[in-house]
Amino acid sequence: MAGNPVIVTFKQVDLKSQINTEKLPKHIAIIMDGNGRWAQIKGLMRTAGHEKGSSSVREVVEASAEIGIENLTLYAFSTENWKRPKFEVDTLMKLLVSSLKKEISTLQDNSIKLNAIGKLDLLPNKVFEELTDVMTRTKNNTRMTLTLALSYGSREEIVHAVKEIGNKVKNNIISPENIDETILNEHLYTRNLPDVDLLIRTSGEQRVSNFLLWQIAYAELYFTDVLWPDFTKEELYSALHDYQNRERRFGKTSDQLSKQ
Repeated sequence: MAGNPVIVTFKQVDLKSQINTEKLPKHIAIIMDGNGRWAQIKGLMRTAGHEKGSSSVREVVEASAEIGIENLTLYAFSTENWKRPKFEVDTLMKLLVSSLKKEISTLQDNSIKLNAIGKLDLLPNKVFEELTDVMTRTKNNTRMTLTLALSYGSREEIVHAVKEIGNKVKNNIISPENIDETILNEHLYTRNLPDVDLLIRTSGEQRVSNFLLWQIAYAELYFTDVLWPDFTKEELYSALHDYQNRERRFGKTSDQLSKQ
């Protein structure tokens, strides 16, 4: 005899509650990819994707601070991005200025310090001035450091560091025999940041695109098909959950770690 149909419902998993706040990455870096494709899929101009992507930035920044992430670095504009169509570059620069003005209250309310790395001297004057103003106004905030990689390329950063070290060697400030990882690290743009623990890239691409090559040496890499404008705090929690289920060995064996 046929019985009544059985209806099964699934409660959405609360990933945030499953995250161990004692084992959070100290430094998350994100390659925010897919803005243009998001817009194209919806039949919009590429710039519309960048505008929608700024909402994801706000959500992820707030969620990161709330859960206890100490350092968050966002790949906002690479050195290669200067090669894009002028209209798109101009729009990105205008969006950056408006976002900085609009989000200053968010940074202050959440005690977030704004930092920036890259060839900042290449930025338009208005962008540089607004960026400097926000960094100055938030410099005493302590909850989280938000770093924007602007006009940034990792190879350029390493070359810049080598030139600085070479100049110090020439002037007898540093001895060649004393050059080690610590010395090089002290001359990078990220000298005040810890190494990256978790690198996230959106949009399905699986490459690091000249981003923090030195700093991600032992980072866990997390790739997602989600386009950046659709990346929510739940997507961030999913990445953190995945991160905490990995074994980070740093060159050691599992047996060595279990005996620690």
